[in-house]
Amino acid sequence: MAEDLVQDAWNRVDEWLRRHAPRTFATLGQPAGREEMAAAQEELGVTFPPDLIASLLRHNGAVDRAEAFLFSTHDRPLGVAGILEDTRFMRGVAADLDEEESESYWHHGYVKFGSYGATSDGLVIDCRPERDSFGAVGRFFDETGTAFGHADSLGAYLAELADQLERGPDAGAVTFDGRLFWEWASPARPEWGDAGDPLPAPDEQLPELDLSCGPTDLLHVSHLDGLEELGALIAVLPRERVAEAARKQLRRLAVETGLGKYPEVGSALDTSERGEAPSRPEQTDPLALRLRKVLVEADTHRDSHRKWAAEAMVHGIWGSPYRSVCEIAGIRSRLTVAWRADLHADLGGPPLPPIPDDRFWGTLRNPAVDSGWYAAQYAQEQR
Repeated sequence: MAEDLVQDAWNRVDEWLRRHAPRTFATLGQPAGREEMAAAQEELGVTFPPDLIASLLRHNGAVDRAEAFLFSTHDRPLGVAGILEDTRFMRGVAADLDEEESESYWHHGYVKFGSYGATSDGLVIDCRPERDSFGAVGRFFDETGTAFGHADSLGAYLAELADQLERGPDAGAVTFDGRLFWEWASPARPEWGDAGDPLPAPDEQLPELDLSCGPTDLLHVSHLDGLEELGALIAVLPRERVAEAARKQLRRLAVETGLGKYPEVGSALDTSERGEAPSRPEQTDPLALRLRKVLVEADTHRDSHRKWAAEAMVHGIWGSPYRSVCEIAGIRSRLTVAWRADLHADLGGPPLPPIPDDRFWGTLRNPAVDSGWYAAQYAQEQR
């Protein structure tokens, strides 16, 4: 039976989450009530496919918070109340469409059961029992409408999801600090270029580096907030610990992207790791000339990773360690699914704080971090 496929898939998903991502597992809801589902179907005037009913009887969606369980499309499973709310909203959006337009954008017989959150994008199930597509899973996109082909049924969709989890990082299922993340990395291309490539002449026409950064530059709190627990950890660690992590992260990035093959880069990294202060940067310094040349060559090779690494090198050597560690984390998140674990290790591997909220940033006292807006909001709330 179709319901058996749903239950078997959820058994596998739940077991995997319990073992590998318990914080994410804890966000899955308790079973929905049959009366609640019947009322929702009556209000929407649709018939839920048996697979959707079976799934809701297992988990009535997932709690909407940072650790929430997400499908591999980054959509959060909706409970009955969320299905009602989001489906009503979509019907309002599509109210003026004719039959042909609604078929490809949003039909009255569609129900949304997964929400992307930031937009109205999400997973859709066809609730028209008179159609061969009854129970099929599709996805709605703001700009293009609804496209089917993800799975013929929710049971099949959940079974494929369980397969992805069990394949682990190779299928995008990454865990860190008890949480599940869906991430895929694009491997770098470190092979082009040679350590013996000559430096350009000082007067060669090359793009200039932005050398306006300095070690005492303030970092806006938004750069840390996006790193969640790791951002909170960076914000409270001693500056020298952050600086050490920034040096290690810069070395990782240089090796991964091939930037580290150049002797000027290796020398700068060695000097930084010895704790020696760098000389004042000039556009015609050997390191600057090498980085400027790399920017041109990276464009020729269509290698964004090495280009970003060259730009990050500037902040890593001459700028704030707080900005450097955040910038490198953003680049490495595209290169390896292990970037969180690597960053945590480079920070010394201390216990991670909770995901920061407004109060955390409002009470933060770190002179290297600009959290003034949150501090003002917090002060106002305390009056």
